[in-house]
Amino acid sequence: MDTERFDTILRKYLKNLPPQQELTADARLKDLGLNSMRAIDLLFDLEDEFGVELPDDAMTDDTFATRDALLDRVQQAQDTTAGAA
Repeated sequence: MDTERFDTILRKYLKNLPPQQELTADARLKDLGLNSMRAIDLLFDLEDEFGVELPDDAMTDDTFATRDALLDRVQQAQDTTAGAA
């Protein structure tokens, strides 16, 4: 997983994260400006960029709680996609 690409996409949806501020693993995404509408658009961008599809049961507050929680879910979807190929 290219975490740099992941972070670049994620940052676009975090309106309260200054450009120079580090995006840490435990960064609370809601505190940084991610709301439910932005989360949907973010999800579409991540799915397109990484060629994955997150299952409906992944659409939870826990998935979008922190940077690493979301990264883990995208990596799981990527692993599942790679295993199916």
